[in-house]
Amino acid sequence: MVLGQLSLHYRLYLPSNLDRSKRLPLLMMLHGCSQTALEFAEGTRMDSVAERRHCAVLYPEQSKRFNSLRCWNWFAPDVLAGEGEAALLMHTVRHVMEHQPIDPARLYVAGMSAGGAMAAVLCATHGDLIAACAIHSGIMFHAATNPLQAFEVMRHGAGGSPTLLAKTIAGARSTGKRLVPTLLIHGAADETVNPRNAEQFVEQVGLLARSLASNDGAVELREEQWFEAGGRRYRQQDLYQGSELLVRSIVIEGLGHAWSGGNSKHQFFDPAGPDASELIIEFLLPSRLPEMEVGDTAKA
Repeated sequence: MVLGQLSLHYRLYLPSNLDRSKRLPLLMMLHGCSQTALEFAEGTRMDSVAERRHCAVLYPEQSKRFNSLRCWNWFAPDVLAGEGEAALLMHTVRHVMEHQPIDPARLYVAGMSAGGAMAAVLCATHGDLIAACAIHSGIMFHAATNPLQAFEVMRHGAGGSPTLLAKTIAGARSTGKRLVPTLLIHGAADETVNPRNAEQFVEQVGLLARSLASNDGAVELREEQWFEAGGRRYRQQDLYQGSELLVRSIVIEGLGHAWSGGNSKHQFFDPAGPDASELIIEFLLPSRLPEMEVGDTAKA
């Protein structure tokens, strides 16, 4: 796929027994640094999940031409403005929609690490096109604007004031602009991307919701709940605005910088549970774009 001077390869999974008269949900999966599209597909086992749930999965692959470690450049100023790699990824989505039976109301994005940070960017810059999002071991939107800042954010969390940052972002968005429902998954023992980043993401969304909403109800961080799966305990906490779930945050005890419940054949995948791919699909698939926005998705 090519857009201007940018290009990428991608892998597309379609479920068997595909009926082209029926439109499929499409999940775009963004890999982390040093990973390929195939490794990410194998490590997450998302193809198997998608087969059972009958949805398509798009795996874009960052080129080493644009980042020697295959990291998405989620901190670049043009990307933060919705251009560059952000525009290229959405261009790739539109290309797939033009050639496959995809439901434009059910486009989802998920990513890990740098891919999770890029997913947060897409939700901020193209949120009217994305029905729901999932971020594993990622970083909130606009936490850094250059590589040095990005490294510091990964290690310690964003250094700036979340309140000031939220006001800056809100000032660039129209009142009432949709916030994409998001699932966060993070390892409590992650030493590569500090778990503080998950807390800051929730804080940022809460501040944005208060800034952008008109009369949609109070923003409330509900009481945490504890669950156990695959030999690990995890804490779940939900951020609501009125009756609408904005963010579900899951922090997993004992998990480092790795995809929970993944295939350990590849680096950055932990076979112990809970199964992140199942959690992600369960969270994403019930969401649809509001009817008034679907036409815009098809035209974008």
